[in-house]
Amino acid sequence: MGSPSLPEPVKLRAAALAGSRLTADGVMVVTANRFRSQPQNRDDAIERVVALLRAALTPPKPRRATRPTLGSKRRRLDTKTQRGTTKRLRGKVEL
Repeated sequence: MGSPSLPEPVKLRAAALAGSRLTADGVMVVTANRFRSQPQNRDDAIERVVALLRAALTPPKPRRATRPTLGSKRRRLDTKTQRGTTKRLRGKVEL
């Protein structure tokens, strides 16, 4: 991923997408043996590299933090209370 024409964030995203296909030197190795002819395999490999770079071009959507709704808080607390009473009833029985 040492291309001077790619911006640095795109290079980082492409390296993350490449995963194990990226060597320690930063060279991406793409093997293609879907077809029987070498030109078709070469075209297939180039298409896959282009698809990977296209995917790296789109920046990830920023995550917006959301708060839990009041209903979900109440449901969570209700289930906690119910679970607590179930466990409390498991105690020893006094005779």
